[in-house]
Amino acid sequence: MTFRLYPNKQIDQSLRYHRKLHKDLYNAAVYNRFTQYQKFKHSVSYMEQQNSLPAFKEVWTEYREINSQALQATLKRVDFSFERWFKGLGKRPRFKSIRHYSGWTYPAKTGYSVESDGENGYLNLSKIGRIQMRGKAKYWGTPTTCTIVYRNGKWYASITVEVLDQALKPKILPIGAAGIDLGCKSALSITNGESHKQIDAPKFLRNAEHQIKKASKEKRRKQAPNRKKKIKASRRWKKAQAKVSKLTSKVRNQRQNWVHQVAAEIVSSNSFVASEKLEVKNMTGKAKKSKRKKQKAGLNKSILDVGFGMLRSTIKYKIEQIGGVFIEVPTKQVKPSQTCPKCGHQDKKTLDIRVHECTVCGYVQDRDIAAAEVMLYWAKGTLPGFGTSLVDGDVTSSTSRTRKKAGSMKQLGQMKRQKSESTGAVVETRSSTK
Repeated sequence: MTFRLYPNKQIDQSLRYHRKLHKDLYNAAVYNRFTQYQKFKHSVSYMEQQNSLPAFKEVWTEYREINSQALQATLKRVDFSFERWFKGLGKRPRFKSIRHYSGWTYPAKTGYSVESDGENGYLNLSKIGRIQMRGKAKYWGTPTTCTIVYRNGKWYASITVEVLDQALKPKILPIGAAGIDLGCKSALSITNGESHKQIDAPKFLRNAEHQIKKASKEKRRKQAPNRKKKIKASRRWKKAQAKVSKLTSKVRNQRQNWVHQVAAEIVSSNSFVASEKLEVKNMTGKAKKSKRKKQKAGLNKSILDVGFGMLRSTIKYKIEQIGGVFIEVPTKQVKPSQTCPKCGHQDKKTLDIRVHECTVCGYVQDRDIAAAEVMLYWAKGTLPGFGTSLVDGDVTSSTSRTRKKAGSMKQLGQMKRQKSESTGAVVETRSSTK
């Protein structure tokens, strides 16, 4: 749950100071790892850097004011970036400027406290103060972690709470089943086999594109920063950059709000949803032929404006949250746009053909609605010519879901416990689930 924070002038300065200290610690940890390996061929681990925090505080006394577990979470962030680099999942870790360092995390129930029942309230941060916050959580429970984020000149608190499973699931599970097809003109085509519904694409980026281009043009006329030439950004450039960021963040917030509203509407009446399995990253790649660059760029912009990936993942997690079933239909095998939902006959269509007309059974329907029907019938196992092949689909539900293992503070606690047992010491660690 994310809440907007409203600090006064004094607390705002304190928040900025803490953010700077965490940024400096992050950069120092990155420098330590690279230097130790380059000079001594020694690979520094997270545990080694964590154990050196007391000595670090003796030299840099300003870090004594900061919660120890928050400092450990910053070091864990460094460790995570190096793990991704070693596995080939991310780029080489770099030093971060204050502009690209969003905030810090309190990984346990120390260093902060929340005065709220899930709607508005106050956040108490150790050594900082009491901050008013606004926002409303759908579910509320015991706060476990708190992340302070600075974005576009505003402060936010992302709070993870521990909620009972009974509170997440509705008292009466919806019995509806729906097939969903995603598109650019009609963002969603929804059908339950009898009734159909189409939701037009909102086009938030298209509507704000003129303002963004105008603001970006004004920014290009100002003195931009250049690290290689040691040129600092002018005040006018910073002001123009803030204007561009405000416009783009507004588009992002509008899209996110629309996605959650649409997903909530679908989940309110359906507990079984089938949708196409799309590779959005591959779909929005650049055109190979030069003559199609403009057309492909326009299509990519429309796909990203609707937010295919965000829309599908939001519907998926909301379905799983209530205990329903979400199925991703393998499009390469089933070919929803080319298949007739009534007889299963496949006939290739180009993108300009927007009406499905079967040459075998004569069924006529909107192309997107017909594709949604194909996915629904395939998931149910009633699509003519196709057997029940849920093994080929990606079937997920809250009853069969298993938690993925990751480098969490819980695992670090287990490492500490093993280390203490080997040395004969007794250390109590507190773990929580998100």
